[in-house]
Amino acid sequence: MHYLLMYETAPEYLERRGEFRAEHLALGWAAQERGELVLGGALSDPVDGAVLLFKGDSPAAAEAFVAADPYIANGLIRSWKIRTWTTVLGEDAANPIRP
Repeated sequence: MHYLLMYETAPEYLERRGEFRAEHLALGWAAQERGELVLGGALSDPVDGAVLLFKGDSPAAAEAFVAADPYIANGLIRSWKIRTWTTVLGEDAANPIRP
């Protein structure tokens, strides 16, 4: 299964993220090395959110990321949600459907 972790950033996100970015990125790369995080990054034009794609049997990896993320602990994220994403197209689709 795939899970999307979606962040809505706080207004001061760009000004404050530098202080916490190394720890945030280390958390992300560790999740990627464990095979949990597929892709992640900030949205642009405007920079008002971020999306991280997790894979696994449950949303537990995404939930653990949220619990440990310094961006959340330090108020850089206004809100977040985790959504199950039913992927059906593409090489890495969890539920491929072909015609």
